[in-house]
Amino acid sequence: MQIFHIQAPEEAIRPAIQSKIDNLNKPKGSLGRLETLAMQICLAQQTLTPSLAHPCHLLLGGDHGIEREGVSVSPREVTWQQMVNFTKGGGGVNMFCRQHGFHLRIVDVGVDHDLSQIPDILNRKIAPGTRNFLHEPAMSPSEYDRAISVGIELVDACHTEGCRVLCIGEMGIANTSPSSIWMSLFCHIPLAECIGAGSGLNSTGITHKYEVLTQALNRFNSQLSTLNSQLSPEYIIRYFGGFEMVVAIGAMLRAAELQMLVLVDGFIMTACALAACQLYPAAQDYMIFGHCGDESGHRRMLDFLRAEPILSLGLRLGEGTGALCAFPIVDSAVRMMNEMNNFDNANITKYF
Repeated sequence: MQIFHIQAPEEAIRPAIQSKIDNLNKPKGSLGRLETLAMQICLAQQTLTPSLAHPCHLLLGGDHGIEREGVSVSPREVTWQQMVNFTKGGGGVNMFCRQHGFHLRIVDVGVDHDLSQIPDILNRKIAPGTRNFLHEPAMSPSEYDRAISVGIELVDACHTEGCRVLCIGEMGIANTSPSSIWMSLFCHIPLAECIGAGSGLNSTGITHKYEVLTQALNRFNSQLSTLNSQLSPEYIIRYFGGFEMVVAIGAMLRAAELQMLVLVDGFIMTACALAACQLYPAAQDYMIFGHCGDESGHRRMLDFLRAEPILSLGLRLGEGTGALCAFPIVDSAVRMMNEMNNFDNANITKYF
């Protein structure tokens, strides 16, 4: 099992950061959320001159055994078809990465299709999809460890290039199902309140999804009772998670360990952030939550984390697109710290 050494940011620098923010040539507090973002970023990087150098985006693809139970309106093959589409620049994630200058890495960590010959897709396949957690754990302990290691490897490559801010997106049909179960178990919220339409289920489909996930959760709980097992976060993550989700957790934790900022996307990536924080609570100090999406339960999960999302645009595409949309706001907070003049240099009377 990988051990991370994640420390909450040192607080000694906070007064100096606040003083710099308050002495910029503006009324005190007048830039609102930009000021709180600037404080978080400066604390995370332990500096008065923060940087968003070499922003990177990891797009992780993986399939889910639970998809076989008809819990998604989209068929399994859409995962690999979209992964190929991303290499041609045709996805929403491609557009936003181009717009905001992110280096995009497309990574197959568990797609149920041979993508090894496709240019521009990194092959880190752990297995061709997870097992069906209606009947058994989605992944073995060794597969879980491998997924965490892949996340570490990907972040280390970005960090070596000078990356200070990381965005993570996913492509995996049916991955709202494990996200909903993680939310229910980690937040202690009834499963019915954690399930939504995913990629477009109607009311009948949502009811079927609820019935399947309830069966899976009941079987999981009965097995725990029989085995007298400890309900550790790792076990919950491994039992239900997708490879792309566990790789994302490993990436988030490694980024926090390296004091990199992590832009968190929608429902699935917030579920990954939730799981990561169950393992290492201090990791949240390095996370910036990009938006509140349209998937049922996302707002409640954010509330559980006491996370304030930057945007609320009704998005539910995934791929990391919501977090990428929020990046200009983060950039503005950093530019405020580095480019705004202060009262003394501007020869303006400080009136408060």
